[in-house]
Amino acid sequence: MTFGGAYDVDKDSPVKPPPSRGEDTISMREKVKLSRSEKWRILKNITTISFAFMVQFTAFQGTANLQSSINAKDGLGTVSLSAIYAAIVVSCIFIPTLVIRRLTVKWTLCLSMLCYAPYIGSQFFPRFYTLVPAGILLGLGAAPMWASKATYLTQVGQVYAKITDQSVEAIIVRFFGFFFLAWQTAELWGNLISSLVLSSGAHGGGGGDINHTYSEASLETCGANFCVVASAENTNLERPPESEIFEISAIYLSCIFAAVIIIALFLDPLSRYGEKRRGSISAQSISGIELLAATANQLKKPNQQLLIPITVFIGMEQAFIGADFTQAYVSCAIGIHKIGYVMICFGVVDAICSIIFGSVMKYIGRIPLIILGILTHGAIIIVMLFWRPHPDHMFVFFTLAGLWGVADAVWQTQINGIYGALFRRNKEAAFSNYRLWESAGFVIAYAYSTTLCARMKLYVLFSVLVLGVLGWVIVEVRHQRKEARLKKLEEEAKNPTPNPPVVPEVSETDDEHDELEEDIVVTHL
Repeated sequence: MTFGGAYDVDKDSPVKPPPSRGEDTISMREKVKLSRSEKWRILKNITTISFAFMVQFTAFQGTANLQSSINAKDGLGTVSLSAIYAAIVVSCIFIPTLVIRRLTVKWTLCLSMLCYAPYIGSQFFPRFYTLVPAGILLGLGAAPMWASKATYLTQVGQVYAKITDQSVEAIIVRFFGFFFLAWQTAELWGNLISSLVLSSGAHGGGGGDINHTYSEASLETCGANFCVVASAENTNLERPPESEIFEISAIYLSCIFAAVIIIALFLDPLSRYGEKRRGSISAQSISGIELLAATANQLKKPNQQLLIPITVFIGMEQAFIGADFTQAYVSCAIGIHKIGYVMICFGVVDAICSIIFGSVMKYIGRIPLIILGILTHGAIIIVMLFWRPHPDHMFVFFTLAGLWGVADAVWQTQINGIYGALFRRNKEAAFSNYRLWESAGFVIAYAYSTTLCARMKLYVLFSVLVLGVLGWVIVEVRHQRKEARLKKLEEEAKNPTPNPPVVPEVSETDDEHDELEEDIVVTHL
C-alpha cells in the first residue's frame, strides 16, 4: 500500500505523486518509503557495484600498467594513456550530467563500461590510429561512469544513514572505503594475470634467474636518472612476444563484458532511492544548455576551487606509479615481467588500507588520515630521488609500492568523502569536477612523461602535493568555522536570552544541505 509520492519497496519503480498545481519544486519532490530492513538491500547494491568495478579495472589497470613498457616505441603507450585522460577532461565538462539525466545512473554505468572494450581490443593491433581513438572513446565513457558511481554511492549512503540513524558523512566515507577496497584489488588480479603470462613465457626467462644479464652501467640510468630518450639500449624494455600480449588482452576483454552484465542484472536502479528527488540535477526540467553548465557552475564555489590542486595531485600520483615508476624503476632495473608482481603489492596494500581508513574515519576523523597521506607520500618522493634501483634490493621495490598504496588509499577515500560531504545536492556536478581535475593531473603527468627525466617529475609531483595541502587546509578551516557558527546558532535557539548578542548570519547553501534526508520515510515493517 502506497500513498502520495511514496515508494513501494516491493516494486522496481516509484509510485508517482498526483499532479500538483503548486510550485515546480513541490511537484519534483518525491517521497521514498523504506523499511529498516532495506539496509541489507543497500549493502547488496554496494557490493554489486564494487565487484563490477573490480572486474572492469582488472582489465584496464592491468593494461594501463604495461602501456609505457610494452608500447614504448615512439611513446605510443603513454600517448594513448594521455588521450584517455584528455578525453575525460572534456567529457567531465559536457557529458556526465546530460547522460545521467537521459539514461539514469544504472544504464549510464552499463554504456560507459562498454566504452572500455575497444581500447583493450586495440592491444591486438597497437598503432597510433587504433590505440589513440580507442583511448579517446574510453575517456568519453569514463567520466559519466565515475560520476554515476559516485552519485550512486553517495545517495544510497544518505538513505542508509537515515535508516540506521548514523552520520551521513561517516556512512559515505565507509561506502567509498568498501568500494575502493574492491576496486583496488583489481591491481592484484590484473597484474597477476599479466605477470603469470609474461613470466611463464620466453620474455620472462621461464621463471629463471636473469639478474646476471644486468650490467651496472645500465642500472645507473634507472630510477631518478631515468630518461625515456636515453633508454633505447636497455634490453629490459624490449616488447614481449605477440602471443603473450594477445593472451593477456583476450582475458582482459572478457572481463569488460562480464562487468557490464553484472551491473545490468544485479544492480537496483537508483530510482528506488529517490533518483528524481527535488534538488537532484537529474530531476530538474531544465534545458540542455543549463544542464551542461551545471558542472562549470560548480567551479564558482570556493571550496571546489580550493580542492582543485589536491585533486590534480591525485591524478598525477596515480600516473606516476602506473607509468613512470613501472618504467623508470621496475622495468629498467628488473624487467617488464616483474611489473605485475610489484604492482600487486601496491594494489593489495591500497585495497586493505581503503577499507581500514573508511572504517576508522568515524573514530579519529579525516584530518589525521590526510596528514598520514601527506607524510607518507612526501617521504616516498624524497627516497625515490636518492635511491638507485638494483636487482639485489628487491624488497625496496615492494616496500615503495606498498607505501604508495597507503598514501593513495588516503586520497581515494578521504578526498572523495570530502566531495560527497560538502556537495551533497550537487553530487553529479561535484564528482564530475573531481574526475575532471583528477584527469587533468593524469594529462599533465603523461604530457611531460616522454620529455622530462624521472628526477624532474618527482620535483613537480612534490610541488603539487605542497600546493594541494595548502588548499585542503583552507577548506578544513572554512568548514570547521561554519560548523562552529551553526552550532552556536542552534544552542542560542534552544536557550534564548533577553538580549542575545549579534551573531553573523550563516548562509545556507546547497553545498551543505540536502533535502533527501527529509524525503526518506522510514517504517518499522
